[in-house]
Amino acid sequence: MVEHERNNHTVEDGQPSLDALLAGDERAFEMLVKQESPRLFRVLIRILNDEEEAKNILQETFLQAFLRRDTFRKESKWTTWLYAIGINLARASLRKSKRLSSLGDQDVDRMQPSFAKGMFVESPASWDPLKLTEHSDKHEILYQAIDKLPEDYREIVVLRDIEEHSSEEVANILGITSGAVRVRLHRARHALRAMLTQHFEYEKHSAG
Repeated sequence: MVEHERNNHTVEDGQPSLDALLAGDERAFEMLVKQESPRLFRVLIRILNDEEEAKNILQETFLQAFLRRDTFRKESKWTTWLYAIGINLARASLRKSKRLSSLGDQDVDRMQPSFAKGMFVESPASWDPLKLTEHSDKHEILYQAIDKLPEDYREIVVLRDIEEHSSEEVANILGITSGAVRVRLHRARHALRAMLTQHFEYEKHSAG
């Protein structure tokens, strides 16, 4: 009977109970690690582009979440808070190692759509970088292009387009507004489109 009550306290709808997590229940944290590690690892490796460092940051993220659980203010989902810890640790790692993106903000500016008579030459909302490669073997080309983006744009694309978090969730994870998420995503997608178009046109020209 005691074990049954403990299980009910630890698990809610197949998820680790928030009360159990906040109380430091080890079984709840074990469940959290098993459930969230694969997805969080994908985010970290795309941001860091370093598998070994992504593994280190993943472990540190869960450790920090456990040690700092009393600072969780329930203003967002627990997993959103967890991802925020991971992203911040990844940012610190990038700064410490001085691993810089191939592109800077000025490069992204040059990749934005042009205007004609006060209007965009092309509609930015009609293009999704993943659709370009979803039926091909060119996913790695897309990921290489994402790796070239500046850190703040790379985070947006990984969280919003790759892992499909909502704009609100991304905003909470990164500590910015939903409007800022949309603006950065818009700019990042255009930068990716410019890079990928250039790559595929070069391939086409070389093949011809």
